[in-house]
Amino acid sequence: MLYAGFMSAPLPPFPLSQEPVDEPELLQLSSREDEPCLRADAARNRARLLEAAGRLVAEHGAAGVTMEAVAAAARVGKGTVFRRFGDRTGLLTALLDHSEKNFQSAVITGPAPLGPGAPPLERLREFGLALLRRSADELELQLAAEPDPQRRYSNAPRRFLRGHVLILLRRIVPDADCELLALTLMAYLDPPMVHYRSKVCGMSQERVEAGWLDLVDRVTRSVSPC
Repeated sequence: MLYAGFMSAPLPPFPLSQEPVDEPELLQLSSREDEPCLRADAARNRARLLEAAGRLVAEHGAAGVTMEAVAAAARVGKGTVFRRFGDRTGLLTALLDHSEKNFQSAVITGPAPLGPGAPPLERLREFGLALLRRSADELELQLAAEPDPQRRYSNAPRRFLRGHVLILLRRIVPDADCELLALTLMAYLDPPMVHYRSKVCGMSQERVEAGWLDLVDRVTRSVSPC
């Protein structure tokens, strides 16, 4: 697995004060689904529940996915769903598992400029564009899977994304307060903000992507050493 599973216990915030790290170090987080002792029947049950939840999303949207509805669709007891996913947020975030792994794989080992091989500023620009496009495709599910405020910025996938931005910023503007800049840039990419810009303000995808590039350029230029 490329990241800590959504069903892991709550994690502490990303260690913002640490020295620069390499991307592979961000991935040393265990997942319940990675455990070799996971029984084959438990894995089949999990896949069956996710298949049922996927059908509900396709038929009724993310709002139609409840623990009760998934249990009924999969013909299991509601307690089985709670034991496997913890709560509705855990279930919905598990549905995003495949795209999350694909995105992280592209960041770590994919072709440049999203993956390694391009200058860090170019990678940062492409990272935001790719994340905005992913959110446009999955926005309803991402919004429904938003963790509660206490977990929103400390869950494993978001820690990975913020950590990647932090690494790039430390290479682009090493003398800046990169921890705060990483938080600022990630706020632009949060699904609730994506929803507000597109659905409430009616901003086009093209305008939002251009805004990301402008923000990155202004931030990195304003804090670059003369």
